[in-house]
This record gives sequence, C-alpha cells and structure tokens, in this order.
Amino acid sequence: MIDRPDLWLAIVVAAFGTYAIRTVPLALAGRVAALPVRARRSLRMVAPAALSALVCLAVFRPDGRLDLVGDRVVAATVAGLVGWRTRNPILTLVVGMVVLLALERL
Repeated sequence: MIDRPDLWLAIVVAAFGTYAIRTVPLALAGRVAALPVRARRSLRMVAPAALSALVCLAVFRPDGRLDLVGDRVVAATVAGLVGWRTRNPILTLVVGMVVLLALERL
C-alpha cells in the first residue's frame, strides 16, 4: 500500500484535472450551440475507435511483436463474430473472455 500523502494528492488532482478537461467542454458545447449532425456522428465513433486500437494492440502485439496466430487472436475473432451478429457488448465481452480462458487452459 502506498502511504505517501503527496503521491495520493497528485493522483487525485490528476484524475480530477483529466475529468474536468474532458467534461467541461462537452457540457458547455450543448449550451452554446448545437453540434452539427456530422460532428455528432463523428463523436459517437471516438470511443469504439479508441477501444479497437487498444484491443488490437493487446491481441496482435502482446509481447511487443506481431503475432497473427494464438489464443488471443482466436478469442478476439470469436468475440468479433458474436459482437457482429448480436450487437450486444456484454455478451461479446463474456464470450471473448470465456474463449480466451478456455484456450489458455488447454
């Protein structure tokens, strides 16, 4: 356990600052003017794009080198197919984790 108050204060201030920097402009944007339809459509895609980038790095470069075969790739493919067919993010995550754990146990 970390028992340095100055470190905890730095973590809390950084977290609050990050939260404020991201939420204040979005909260004010709705009051100042309505965002154009194209901008709203684009913003809806930011979270999936960022998540996809993180997942792809974890799946295809788990050790810092390109890996196109393996447990992670198979689990990600199965999860991708489930997500594509069901459009259910929770089911997609659960299936992906179950497949990965099953493959790692074998």
